[in-house]
Amino acid sequence: MTRLIVAAGGGGDAVAAAMLHTALYGNEDQAVILAYAWDRLLIDPIPGPRGASDFTGLKRMTPAVWAVPAKARPIAPAGSTLPRLATELPHTFALIDPHQGAEGITRQLEELVNHLTPQSIDLLDVGGDILARGDEPTLKSPLADALTLAACCQVNAPVRLLVAGPGLDGELPLEALRGMLGPLVHTFTAKDVEPISAVLEWHPSEATSVLAATARGVRGACEIRDAGLPVPLTDESPTVHEVDLDEAVSRNQLAQAIMATATLEEVEAHSREISGYSEIDYERNKALWLKEQPPTKLDPEATLAQLDQFEGEARARGVTHTTFRRITEALNLNGTQRDDLRQLLINSRPERYDAPLWRVSAES
Repeated sequence: MTRLIVAAGGGGDAVAAAMLHTALYGNEDQAVILAYAWDRLLIDPIPGPRGASDFTGLKRMTPAVWAVPAKARPIAPAGSTLPRLATELPHTFALIDPHQGAEGITRQLEELVNHLTPQSIDLLDVGGDILARGDEPTLKSPLADALTLAACCQVNAPVRLLVAGPGLDGELPLEALRGMLGPLVHTFTAKDVEPISAVLEWHPSEATSVLAATARGVRGACEIRDAGLPVPLTDESPTVHEVDLDEAVSRNQLAQAIMATATLEEVEAHSREISGYSEIDYERNKALWLKEQPPTKLDPEATLAQLDQFEGEARARGVTHTTFRRITEALNLNGTQRDDLRQLLINSRPERYDAPLWRVSAES
């Protein structure tokens, strides 16, 4: 049997989809994970999502859908984690190409459903920002989730909306989400994390890393993103809940507005109107800023001194853990230095590594 999982928001949702498949369906069923190639600027220096024309080595599944096999490569200078995921995980990864708007993604989904006749279709979002109205002040990246939601609700097939790790992406707090969460579907455990543990050692996703850490029993408060958003790590963090798809659509103003869009530019225009911004504009501006920063070599002694200062300030804010992305940006390093930073920290202070998070104090 084939299970189709749509990774709602790009980045780590595809990794979480792999974890979800094993937890819910085991290893006997085949998983096809439909995901964006949208890894933000730490991995991909080009703003926005990649389309099929940005890759070589893709494999056509249907007229509108391409699989991303291990041999696929993004065309430089673009980047993508999908080929490496296809190398390390036993699933088929298919590319969501949003450049023809919600109509294009709906067409992709319909073709996949007809081609695969899947036993089930799950739309998975880590964090829960797919349940936003679109104008919340804490919302940072509504566009991708709204697009997949708009497409999934127009497919002539039953789609189950799942939210994993409610509140863990730092966009909508758990308190705002709790009333919308439906039945508990699963609570992730350390055993569920094992199939993706190697991926978490290199993948930059924050929300999925936090989700995996809570499944392993980490509790406290984690600071994420460049803004240092605090995320509580509680017993509710590793849960997966079903949410009524129609209710989510009726709440999500951006998803409603973009259902008939035929280009990504149209989607962005609606996002600016409803949310007050386009997250791709934010990436464009940040990419220009990063381009102006001179390349520097990591200075271990200076970096560890900066880390000490950051950790002291974080502890004063009540923080117990943070992500390597947060440290990279807090220390004003660029994305190319993230892996070097990570190795420096783990080699220098291994007792602080609560995989895949960093503990800001030596106490357990």
